[in-house]
Amino acid sequence: MDIVYSQNNVPIRLTVERWFHIVENHDDLAGYYDEILRTIEAPDLIVKGYQNALIAAVKIKNNLYLSVIYKEVSKSDGFVITAYFTSAIKKEAMVWQKER
Repeated sequence: MDIVYSQNNVPIRLTVERWFHIVENHDDLAGYYDEILRTIEAPDLIVKGYQNALIAAVKIKNNLYLSVIYKEVSKSDGFVITAYFTSAIKKEAMVWQKER
C-alpha cells in the first residue's frame, strides 16, 4: 500500500486490492502505478464525482487524460476507488485547476 497527499493535504491510500481492481478492469493501466499516485499529488485539474468522490486528472496527450477517482473520508484519511483513461472531462464540475 502506498500513500500520497491530495491537493487538500489529505493522505490518500492506494491499496493492493484497489490496484488489482484497476488493472483487472482497465488493463491499459498496468504500467501506470506511479503515474496514478502522481496524478493525485499533482493533478492538472480536479472535478467532483459521484457521492462526494473527487476525480484528479492529468493530460497525457492531445485530448486524453489519466483520471483517478478517490475519496477524502476525513482530513486524515482517503482512498483510491479506481482509475482510467478518458477524453471526457466534465469541466462544469471542476473544483480545482492547476495555475498555468
